[in-house]
Amino acid sequence: MRLTNYTDYTLRTLIYLALTTDRLVTIAEISEHYGISEAHLNKVVHQLGLAGDIETVRGKGGGLRLGRPPEAIRVGDVVQRCEPDLVLVPCFGEQGVCAIEPDCVLQKAMQGALTAFLKELNRYRLADLIAPRRKLAALLGLPRAAREPDSAGGRRLLRRQA
Repeated sequence: MRLTNYTDYTLRTLIYLALTTDRLVTIAEISEHYGISEAHLNKVVHQLGLAGDIETVRGKGGGLRLGRPPEAIRVGDVVQRCEPDLVLVPCFGEQGVCAIEPDCVLQKAMQGALTAFLKELNRYRLADLIAPRRKLAALLGLPRAAREPDSAGGRRLLRRQA
C-alpha cells in the first residue's frame, strides 16, 4: 500500500500548524518550508477546512491555524479521509470480479490488514507527531517561539491509547 502525496501534504500541513500555534500561518509559508507547491496546498487546506481540522482567517493579516487541539486529531481518520481509494485488491471495490470471491480467504486477510493499519494509525494523534517539537521546529527553520510547547501541554504523548 502506498499513500498519495495529497495525504502526505495534509499530514505535513497539520504538523506545521501544530508547531506554530502562536500565530496565523500562510500557505506560502508552508510551501516554502516544505518545498511543496502552493497549488497543491490550496487543495489540502480547503479540505482540512471543510473537515474542521483547520480554520482559515481571510483578509489582510489572515492565514491558517488549527481548528481543533492536536490531541483531538487522529492520524488514521485523516488518512482515511484523504485517501480516495483504500481498495487493496480489485475485489474490494466491485462485486463479481473473482470466481472465488464468496469464500475467498485472501480478501478477508486483506480487509483485516487494512483495518489493522487504520487502527494502528488511529492510536496516534497529531500531538504525538509533534512530540519532538524543538527538533521539528529547528528542522523547519521556525522561530524559537514555535519550539516551546503551548499551554495545553504539547509534549504529552497520547500514543498507545485506545
